[in-house]
Amino acid sequence: MPRPTALLFLLLALLAAFPAKAADGDGVLIVAGGCFWCVESDFDHVPGVIETVSGYTGGHLENPTYEQVSHGGSGHLEAVRIRFDPAKTSYAKLVEVFWRTIDPTDAGGQFCDRGHSYTTAIFPLDAEQRRIAEASKNKLDESGKLGAPIATKILDAGPFYPAEGYHQDFYTKSPIRYRFYRFNCGRDNRVDQLWGTEARKGLEFH
Repeated sequence: MPRPTALLFLLLALLAAFPAKAADGDGVLIVAGGCFWCVESDFDHVPGVIETVSGYTGGHLENPTYEQVSHGGSGHLEAVRIRFDPAKTSYAKLVEVFWRTIDPTDAGGQFCDRGHSYTTAIFPLDAEQRRIAEASKNKLDESGKLGAPIATKILDAGPFYPAEGYHQDFYTKSPIRYRFYRFNCGRDNRVDQLWGTEARKGLEFH
């Protein structure tokens, strides 16, 4: 029979993995936008966002490691779970911010990062979130403003596995390495090229 400590660890792992409405009425948005370091950094600069957690979701492996996800075959994407205050922002507004921080026309990855684990997606937690995400995607697609079809998928949320500790808040822990990676990967240049004056709209102090 498992020891109480083992049962407690298992319970905590399950609570972390399965998405749910945050406590105290906070909202949750789960997105994949390529490198989770960059998505986390972007959304930490959005008013109303309380917390960002880098992780893995969308695949079939339980408790995957970074090496397993980046190697391919796990089905998981690098993703970020974003907790926000609905009194200060909304799910719909954050979806609009998300589009303007990525290249939603790229079906093969994001910027210099290629492969399935770096593709983009929105993971609705319920029917209302799916309705909002699909309406936003359809509106963007029909506008033709990006000159190509929107490749970002909308997938029902499943287990979310927080990434290893060294990935969390990486941009504050290793700012020089992070800034070099982001510049060298061409993320901001491509977002600027694609979105123009709307690039990273909704971010502050970025």
